[in-house]
Amino acid sequence: MLNFTKIDRNNPSKRGVMERIKDYKEVYNIFDDNKASEQSDRCIGCGDPYCHNKCPLHNIIPAWLKQVASSDLELAFNISNETSPMPEIFGRICPQDVLCEGDCTLNETHGAITIGAIETHISEKGFQAGFKPKFNAKKIGKKVAVIGSGPAGISVATFLLRAGIDVDMYERASKAGGLLTYGIPGFKLDKSVVQRRVDWLIEAGMNLFTSCEIGVDKSIKELEESYDALFIGIGATKGRYAGLDGDEKSHVHLAMEFLTKVQKRQFGEDVENYIDVKGKNVVVIGGGDTAMDCLRTSVREGAKSVKCLYRRDEANMPGSKKEVINSKEEGVEFVFNVSPLKIEDDGIVLVKTSMGEADESGRQSVNIVENSQYKEEADIIIYALGFTQEKPKFLEELNLELDRWNGIKVDDNCQTSNKKIFSGGDGVRGADLAVRAAADGKNAANSIVKFLIK
Repeated sequence: MLNFTKIDRNNPSKRGVMERIKDYKEVYNIFDDNKASEQSDRCIGCGDPYCHNKCPLHNIIPAWLKQVASSDLELAFNISNETSPMPEIFGRICPQDVLCEGDCTLNETHGAITIGAIETHISEKGFQAGFKPKFNAKKIGKKVAVIGSGPAGISVATFLLRAGIDVDMYERASKAGGLLTYGIPGFKLDKSVVQRRVDWLIEAGMNLFTSCEIGVDKSIKELEESYDALFIGIGATKGRYAGLDGDEKSHVHLAMEFLTKVQKRQFGEDVENYIDVKGKNVVVIGGGDTAMDCLRTSVREGAKSVKCLYRRDEANMPGSKKEVINSKEEGVEFVFNVSPLKIEDDGIVLVKTSMGEADESGRQSVNIVENSQYKEEADIIIYALGFTQEKPKFLEELNLELDRWNGIKVDDNCQTSNKKIFSGGDGVRGADLAVRAAADGKNAANSIVKFLIK
C-alpha cells in the first residue's frame, strides 16, 4: 500500500468502438485479479480518508482496497457489501470522478485510485467464487411496504431484510429496478446485474409485485392499514421541456421517454409509438449523463448523425468526464455555447453564447451573442434537461406535506408528516445521483427499524 510512486493509475480496458456501438453490452471490462491488486496497492491508507467521507454511502473504501491488495477477496467482499446495498452496480454507474475518486489524496498528483473499477471487481469475482450478500433469517414480526423499486427502494429493502423485517415491494413497471432498469442503458449497466440483486432480495424473503400501480391497482389506504410502516421511493421521472415555440411538434421527445422505450424493446416488450432514430439526424439538448445516454443510444440505434447541443462550454458540463469521452469515441459531435430559440419542422434555431462572470457558487453565467442565430438541421430532437417530481394521486390521499416542487417533505430521519410513512431518493430531493437515493434508503431503513422496535 504506498506503491503509487511506482505504479500509474490504470482504468479498466474498453471494448473496441466499432464492436461496442453495434450492441448494448457493457463497454468496460472487469479488472482481473492482478490488475485489481496492483491498483489497490497504490492506496496510501489515509488516516482521515477523503474517499470515504465523499461517498454518500460512506463505504469503507481503504479497508476493502487493503484486502484486495492482500488478496483476501472474501473479506473485501464482506466489507464492500456491509455498507452498500449494491456495490457491483455503483462501481459501474457512480460518477467516481466527482465523488470518491475526485477527493482521493492522489487525484491531483499521481492519479486517483480506480475505486469504481475495483469495487466492481470485488463483487463480480466474489460472485464467481460463490459469495453472496448476507441477510437475517430470523424475522421480528414486522412488515413494511416499499413503493418503488429504484435505487432508494432496493436500498431500504436490503437493510430492512438484514434487520429481520419483512418487505413487500410494489412497482408499477413490469420489471423491478426503476432508473437502473429503464433509465440507464445496458452499455453502462447490464440488466442481468440489476435482476441478480432483485432476485437475492426475493430469495431473502421479499415479495415483489410488479405491474402494480399504487392508487390504481391497489389502494394506498389498504397499504397504510396493512403494514407497520411504508417507504415511498417513487423517484423523479417527469421530464422537462425547454418552453420553446415548437415543443409540441411530433419530432420532439423527452430523454426518459426515449431511453425507456428503447430498453423496453430490448426486453422484447410491446412499445407504443416507438421513437425510431435509424437513418435520422438526431440532436440532444443538455450536457448531463442522461444526455450522454441519449447520444450513445442514438448511435447504437443507427442514427445518421448525432449531435449534443449545450449552452455552456465543455469545462462547465455537468456530466461525467468519462461519459463525454465515450460519446466522442463513438462518433457524437459536440456543439458548445449554443442555446435553443425555437423548434421548426426541419430543425432547431439556435443562438450562440459566451461564458460570463461566475456567481458565488463559482458557476459562470451565460451571455447571448448578438446577431448569431442559425439553424441546426434535425429530424429528431431530444430534451435532456433534467427531471422533476411527479405527484401521483395517492400522495394527495395520504395528505403528506410536499414542497413547492411536489417533493415529499421529510425530517432528518426520512420520516414524513405521517409518522408511519418514510421516504427518500429523488422523490424527496429532486433528480440526483442513484447512490444518493440509495443512501437515503439506507438511512430510512435505520429509522424504520428504530420506529418499529420501540
